[in-house]
Amino acid sequence: MRLKIGAGIVLVAALAAILGPMVTPFDPAAQDLPLRLAGPGGGHLFGLDELGRDVLARVLAGARISFLVGVTVVAVSTAIGTLMGAVAGYFGGLIDDFISRIIDTLMAFPGLLLAIALVAVLGPSLVNVLFALTIIGWVGYARLVRGQVLRARELDYVQAARALGAATPRVLFRHVAPAALPAVVVQATLGMAGAVIGEAALSFLGLGVQPPTPSWGTMLSGGRAHLLDAPHLTLFPGIAMAVLVLGFNFLGDGLRDMVDPKKQLRPAS
Repeated sequence: MRLKIGAGIVLVAALAAILGPMVTPFDPAAQDLPLRLAGPGGGHLFGLDELGRDVLARVLAGARISFLVGVTVVAVSTAIGTLMGAVAGYFGGLIDDFISRIIDTLMAFPGLLLAIALVAVLGPSLVNVLFALTIIGWVGYARLVRGQVLRARELDYVQAARALGAATPRVLFRHVAPAALPAVVVQATLGMAGAVIGEAALSFLGLGVQPPTPSWGTMLSGGRAHLLDAPHLTLFPGIAMAVLVLGFNFLGDGLRDMVDPKKQLRPAS
């Protein structure tokens, strides 16, 4: 059930982000100053912000930023983490020690604080947000894949491939690494939620996407000054982010239950 609910939420959110201009006719950057801070109604379903911009249009535009960050960070982090983890787990020895020390060092720092430090040094921008979130993101995949590869490399079919003289790259990427694929897919789905929250947090602090580009984080930051007179400025982007993160978490939990071999052995209730 959670898998279906999560997939439905993510699919609807993705369609809304892609079809944003068809959902609302308003430009997210267009200003109508005489109606600034107007509440929902009058053709503006989510109201207007402090500069008279349509909140619904900006929420949908912010969704595109969230999906862009989530997909990019997860794709790059998965690729780097899978490669590093597979190499460390398969070869072992000094290579494993070296990569493991890098993983342990990065995991010793709180992820968000490290991302804040990196963006503060590099400067606030979407590209630097992507870089910072990738730096803190790949280590989780590397650690996961390393553990999976350590088990898979001792399986009979892997030993048989070695005995038949298969080249190391073929054994590693054809027979060993695919064993970690189900776990990586689950981790990537949950990682999307983390990337969305990370981007919003950095943007909220002024270190991420810069105005006038809409972002849920910048919308929440700008709405803090109007919590009493215009609560819709924080309510709608907050709900949008919470629902999307919940959808990714449901999707990840559902996928984890589906690929969990122990679940298949449990008697039906």
